[in-house]
Amino acid sequence: MDSTFVVIFSSLILTIISIIFFKTKKSSKLNLPPGKYGWPLYGETIEYISKPEAFMRDRMAKYSKEIFKTSVLGEKVAILCGHSGHKFLYSNDTKLFQFWMPPSLASALSVKDDDKNSTSSKLLHEQLHKFLKMESLQHFVPIMDTKARHHFETFWCPFQQVKVQPLTKHFTFMLTCCLFIKYSNEEQVKELAKPFFDLHEGTMSESVSLPFYSAKKRQETVQKKIISIIKERQLELINKGGSKNNDDGIGGGFQDLLTRVLITASHEIDEKVIAGIINSLLFASFYTISTAITFIVYYLADHPHVYHKVLQEHLEIARSKKDGELLNWKDIQKMKYSWNVACESMRLRPPALGSFREVLNDFTYAGFRVPKGWKVAWNVYSTHKDPKYFPDPEKFEPSRFEGNNNPLPPYAYVPFGGGPFMCGGKEYARIEILVFLHNLVTRFKFSRVNPMEEIIYTPIPTPLQGLPIHLQKIN
Repeated sequence: MDSTFVVIFSSLILTIISIIFFKTKKSSKLNLPPGKYGWPLYGETIEYISKPEAFMRDRMAKYSKEIFKTSVLGEKVAILCGHSGHKFLYSNDTKLFQFWMPPSLASALSVKDDDKNSTSSKLLHEQLHKFLKMESLQHFVPIMDTKARHHFETFWCPFQQVKVQPLTKHFTFMLTCCLFIKYSNEEQVKELAKPFFDLHEGTMSESVSLPFYSAKKRQETVQKKIISIIKERQLELINKGGSKNNDDGIGGGFQDLLTRVLITASHEIDEKVIAGIINSLLFASFYTISTAITFIVYYLADHPHVYHKVLQEHLEIARSKKDGELLNWKDIQKMKYSWNVACESMRLRPPALGSFREVLNDFTYAGFRVPKGWKVAWNVYSTHKDPKYFPDPEKFEPSRFEGNNNPLPPYAYVPFGGGPFMCGGKEYARIEILVFLHNLVTRFKFSRVNPMEEIIYTPIPTPLQGLPIHLQKIN
């Protein structure tokens, strides 16, 4: 019995060694990028998501500063590094690559089977493009300021201590609902927020350890809710005779994205397609902006001299306004130092790690071959902490972004990505961040309750305790 076990065990070991040898030899023949795949099924997913900075730093040092291979979310991935790698990837979008999203996230966002060439999809993206054009965005400033004033008076001013991250999530989601689907009051927002957060926060955390995690029931709940909103809006427009007049109480001729789509539609729309895209837009415009704002507050609390300069910039704007006068587009253009602060915060704590593409045809980069069907990725941490681009990279120094102080090579600073798939909401995010910052610093001085609070990644950077701060009102 014992000898039989030894023979079987020995055969198994020899088989495993043969497979590893064969794969290594085959990989060597193919001249694949250096690196390792990690554990079966899981690959290096957990390390990639939970310790992204160390993941990139260690592998770039061990394998290559230009490209290395790994396995993430059940896929073989080549990660292109440095500003040259970013440039190569962005420049070849739609040529060598097509956009790819992890299945768990694609399912949660209802875009897994989305036909981008469908009439409904084209209609919504056409209206989204107009919605995010500069002419439209300028009109959003007073709307955002109105919402920010209400938010601070309700959720900040009555208290001496608050948790920043839950409040920034509340503000950004409420504002997104207002601008995208005309949900303006607290009850409406709460009604959508519960299933939306259940879906996306569950997907973001659970898919870290389960590469093929699916949240079908949660996704269906959110989709049904958004479809019901679409139907309500259609009925509302029919009752008004398709009127384009604004009567949402916001003023300024504002029209939310969904209403624009429904008014423009000259045919029957596919409600599932529209609902799926709106779901993904709510997600994209909510998580990254709330995270960016959270860490701006985090760094301002730790750097009083930076806070003071930001405050002076905003007090100058406030003094130029009449009582009760809202912010406008010209005011946003004056917030130059504040935007430098935001940029430096996003350099140190990027609100998104990067994104993936699928390889359409074999290609060679830095002397290594990447096969068709693999995934490629870019990651902010391959450049954002590189002393070659950012001297003393761990230091919080907003002056890095002042004029030509430190001209950066293209694609070294990429919090919004680049190329054809660069985030189209960059300017929208800038306005929202600056409006929030104006309302914060002109009301409060603040300090962190726990200066040693841990930051975790889920994969979004998250203060473990929600970033509690002490508030001191400014007269």
